[in-house]
Amino acid sequence: MTRSELDRALATATDAARAAGTLMRRNFHSTKKVNEETRHDIKLELDVRCQRLIERRLRRAFPTVPILGEEGIVGDPRASHRWVVDPIDGTVNFAYGIPHSCVSIALQRRVGSEAGPYETVVGVVYDPFCDELWTAIRGRGARLNGRPIAVSRRARLAECIVSIGFAKEPATMRKMIPTLNALLRRVRKVRIMGAAALSLVYVASGRVDAYVEYGLRLWDIAAGGLILECAGGDFFHEPVPGEHRYRLVANNGRLRRPLERLGRG
Repeated sequence: MTRSELDRALATATDAARAAGTLMRRNFHSTKKVNEETRHDIKLELDVRCQRLIERRLRRAFPTVPILGEEGIVGDPRASHRWVVDPIDGTVNFAYGIPHSCVSIALQRRVGSEAGPYETVVGVVYDPFCDELWTAIRGRGARLNGRPIAVSRRARLAECIVSIGFAKEPATMRKMIPTLNALLRRVRKVRIMGAAALSLVYVASGRVDAYVEYGLRLWDIAAGGLILECAGGDFFHEPVPGEHRYRLVANNGRLRRPLERLGRG
């Protein structure tokens, strides 16, 4: 895509995220219809409604670009570009009346051949409860409500706040509990906030210094990861077993090695 097309993609994603965020705010205090419930997760009927609203706006502006999301896929999965959407990141928070959830929309392009990997080129994360909008285009800076942001400069774990998550399956929890125990003894504070995209953009904004989790899905991290990179941070992620699943050590660019050593210890 050209520079002007990327600008248009950012504007389209921003419009879609704000529209879905408005729907979230309007339904925040209403009774939630649960479509699916497991021990550690909830799927709401509103997830689907937000996804469809986002799809309509993205497809209207970019009819040939497919959409990969938590609620399914629309379009050709072999295309050179794709949208990656999480209509409500932090659904359990939202369902329980905790105002800490967001909309996450990323545009990715395929690198190299038709079978090559994708990289994110546009990222939008919108928190409708704080009316905070994070945006980024690859190669440019990251912004919060239009103002440039940057990661923190803290390099000592003892001075850092680290966000952590436990995904949804018992296996991911077993992997993360030793990390939590190690962090509690070494960092200033640990935060478990329950919305991966917001944890990533909080690192990008310097509010927290790092975020670690195992078993995250692509739509949880695609937009926030780019925003973190464009804010000067280190978006370290690697695939783990399972479709579109990743291990994440997101940080301000100074903490990956000490966090990795902590995890091994």
